[in-house]
Amino acid sequence: MTTPTQTTDHDILPLIVEAIHDRKGKKITVVDLSSIESAAAQRFIICQGSSSQNVAAIADSIREGLLEKARIKPYNYDGYGNSQWIVIDYGDTLVHVFVPETRSLYDLETLWSDAEITQIPDLD
Repeated sequence: MTTPTQTTDHDILPLIVEAIHDRKGKKITVVDLSSIESAAAQRFIICQGSSSQNVAAIADSIREGLLEKARIKPYNYDGYGNSQWIVIDYGDTLVHVFVPETRSLYDLETLWSDAEITQIPDLD
């Protein structure tokens, strides 16, 4: 089985974006942390769902999509208890799926504003 560290970030980014779009995830942001020595990962992918149910569905879509299409399982994931913020750990890439209020509260993009930040357009 392929592990996240054996797959380049560029291989999984399109799969993650596709999985987010499949469940109507919005405001996808890619935060490139590779130049920040103290960062927990090389990259964050941040998005949001419209409700806690939508957040869980987006996270499920990401996990199932990467397993089905690339045979990649996350190292870990957390946040399904209330589904306000689910994080999925793919080694060098951490995927954060938020409800809008929680995303605004933690504001990871501002916290890591010294990183290169790329917005992925919504489908609609």
